[in-house]
Amino acid sequence: MLRGDDRYGFEIFKRIRDATGGKHEIKEATLYATYRRLLKDGLIEAYWGDESQGGRRKYYRITDAGRAVHRRNVAAWALTRDLIDTLLELDRNAGRQSS
Repeated sequence: MLRGDDRYGFEIFKRIRDATGGKHEIKEATLYATYRRLLKDGLIEAYWGDESQGGRRKYYRITDAGRAVHRRNVAAWALTRDLIDTLLELDRNAGRQSS
């Protein structure tokens, strides 16, 4: 959610919920604990926005280190997804052969 633009905490929550059609909703407490961990690890930075639209919001931005971790995690996920797809295809083919 942060690769393109800086975002405030609740905006990220809403974007995840909306992008999944409401099928996946992260608990706010979990999300804010994740922000704290990512900040501590230097993968994101936080800053306070102005108060032009209501209350003051804390915004988050991804760091260069965060981008590097993101790239590694996406590559690892793609490999895992491909392996699972291969295993599922083997299972489907085995089911067709036994019919």
